[in-house]
Amino acid sequence: QRYNNIIYNNSINMMIGNTVRSARYVAIRTNNMNTTSRGYISRAHPPKMSPPGVTIMEALDKVMQEMQQRREKRLVKWNRNADVRRAKGIKDEGEYRNVDETVEFALNLNLDPRKPGQALRGSMSLPHGTGKVVKALIFVDDDDMELQLQAPKGTTVGGPKFIQGILEGTSGIDGYDRAYATPEAMSRLQKAARLLGPKGLYPNAKTDTIVTMEKLPQVLKSLDSVVTYRTDKQGIIHAGIGKGSFSSEQLLDNIRTFMNGIQEVKPTEGHGKGKKSSTNAKFYLSAFLASSKGPSQKIDLRTLDPTSTFFMATPS
Repeated sequence: QRYNNIIYNNSINMMIGNTVRSARYVAIRTNNMNTTSRGYISRAHPPKMSPPGVTIMEALDKVMQEMQQRREKRLVKWNRNADVRRAKGIKDEGEYRNVDETVEFALNLNLDPRKPGQALRGSMSLPHGTGKVVKALIFVDDDDMELQLQAPKGTTVGGPKFIQGILEGTSGIDGYDRAYATPEAMSRLQKAARLLGPKGLYPNAKTDTIVTMEKLPQVLKSLDSVVTYRTDKQGIIHAGIGKGSFSSEQLLDNIRTFMNGIQEVKPTEGHGKGKKSSTNAKFYLSAFLASSKGPSQKIDLRTLDPTSTFFMATPS
């Protein structure tokens, strides 16, 4: 009798458990039918894909509109606080100089920089420049060359004495954005690699920052038009492709040149963030456009991939 009671109780518990689980599944499924989320994922019920994003033209228009709105708000605030400045004895010297925001571009590539051949690094010249005043260091092998080269404002030309000053700590290297060197000066510059490398100021052939004396004057003239890029640990490239004062056509030309340049350096021996690399793997994963003080806009990759028929166009 006791054994029969145990069997009966277990059967009742199993029936109650199955009923509760069935009711829970029905509730979850009913809830999922009324919402956009799913409580289960399978081959027949894949997860809902995120929207592909807007075209590059629409994203740029949205970013430009938001920058214009912020410029107007800053100007209104400046005029509203005129009495406050006068009460504090602050005199306005000239018109209000509004902020010229940087238009930034983020490109997520299907690359694993830890694998050989998948760490992209280089530089390219944009047709309308970056709009940024670049402060550069130019290392040469002759101290007298400092007087011969007509360096733009903010650029320093240094020879052996300047390099020795870096080693001794008397020559400052803070505040510079880029560094160039002639092949003859690289042998002297190797001693200062531990000081220049962490600041990103050590010239490298991959970034085209080792130039001959014949090409150096041309490099000095095009400092503001060159943008450097490098994949981070996640395979993402960040680059400033212009300023808010640029026109939409100028920014689109810069983006077109930048994307064509990235396509040219695409690894040919396979790529991928997974365990296995493949030449047929997708190269572009996602892309975003933003200003330095505003939200980002997700871009439809079909309008950014140079191999697509909708490159820099509106998909039909």
